[in-house]
Amino acid sequence: MSRLYTRSSFLLSCLTFLLIIPSLISAHLIEVAAGKKECFFEDLHVHDKMTVTYQVGEGGHLDIDFWLSDPTQKVLGKHIKQSTGQISITAEKDGRHEYCFSNQMSAIADKMVSFNVHGVIYVSGDDVVAPIEREIRKLAAGLASVKDEQEYIVVREKTHRNTAESTNSRVKWWSILQAIVLFSVVGWQVYYLKSFFEVKRVI
Repeated sequence: MSRLYTRSSFLLSCLTFLLIIPSLISAHLIEVAAGKKECFFEDLHVHDKMTVTYQVGEGGHLDIDFWLSDPTQKVLGKHIKQSTGQISITAEKDGRHEYCFSNQMSAIADKMVSFNVHGVIYVSGDDVVAPIEREIRKLAAGLASVKDEQEYIVVREKTHRNTAESTNSRVKWWSILQAIVLFSVVGWQVYYLKSFFEVKRVI
């Protein structure tokens, strides 16, 4: 009877964790045009937690400006010309928290940015949370971090593959051009030497 109660209690705790204390995760891929910025927002309450991670996949020097501000427009975190980064906050005020990706420093190159947003809604009475729920929270945070790293590895691999293919293409066409120039010079030298040693008869 006690085993059944313990198992039921565990399942109820997991269900409570999934329904009452949700972890909000979303992934996005956006294009930030040259000279423009893209802003997003999340409505948070006091003690809610939010983490934004990002990586620039394509465009220019693979850098972007990023900042996160609270409802009073106070900047809580800022990165300048970074290719990848992460900012985590715990809300101190209720309201709309805004985060922006700015490509205003570039006049030519558009940027492709991949970013993830993780949030944990605060629930009062957290001090009485069962140890198993606390461990599940840590595990969920760890899994989210691993997922982010995998997504960034995919983006980085795509960027490096495109760079390698572009380099291989340039090397190929440069080699073809060198071969054409080489054969042209050899042909001209053969013709010139042949005409130089020709015996001209005057009748």
